[in-house]
Amino acid sequence: MGMAAESQFHVLAVDDSIIDRKLIERLLRTSSYQVTTVDSGSKALEFLGLRENDESNPSTPSVSPNNHQEVEVNLVITDYCMPGMTGYDLLKKIKESSSLRNIPVVIMSSENVPSRISRCLEEGAEEFFLKPVRQADLNKLKPHMKKTKLKDQKQGTAEKLENSEVLQKQAQQIIQNDHQQEPKPQDPQPESESHPQPIIEQQQQSLQQANSNKRKTMEQGLTPETDRTRPRYSGIATVV
Repeated sequence: MGMAAESQFHVLAVDDSIIDRKLIERLLRTSSYQVTTVDSGSKALEFLGLRENDESNPSTPSVSPNNHQEVEVNLVITDYCMPGMTGYDLLKKIKESSSLRNIPVVIMSSENVPSRISRCLEEGAEEFFLKPVRQADLNKLKPHMKKTKLKDQKQGTAEKLENSEVLQKQAQQIIQNDHQQEPKPQDPQPESESHPQPIIEQQQQSLQQANSNKRKTMEQGLTPETDRTRPRYSGIATVV
């Protein structure tokens, strides 16, 4: 189980000396790591998917989509003294990259210079090994790679949560916008304005009822009973 877990880690070894490069490759493979070797800092950047931005600002790397590596690199171990780009320069470029700064970098050197060692460690190197590198030195690599892998997993989880919160906020904003665009219901009109017709009809009915009552009253004044109260003089002629 231990060897299977270690074989998942991929180490990029950088050294301009073919002898030292073969030695470090053999030691890493003995520890069951996957190994890629290059002979210069510029080739290491190319493999990592970095390139120098331009001549006016050569210290700033940028991601090159055409050369981005398909294999994940879990650690870079590089010689300090190399022609062109030194191990310290390579270290700085990796740490300046937003996409690769979490990759552990280990520096190797045949010269024991305290100021050089301190400068590399301050710049972000995890270890500084003196050549010749021994197997005991490489045993110190695994904790750094495990720590970085765990950090990447936590960062990935945090990014997923952040993206989920952003999507949730966007959905809420869309819902709010939809509610704002919906037409507002009109206020109900007063009874006198909203239903004028029934009131007019009621007034007409009341007027008709009053006229009807008036007619009934007039008719009642001319009934036969009223006529009977009057004296009748049938057939009598009165001469004055």
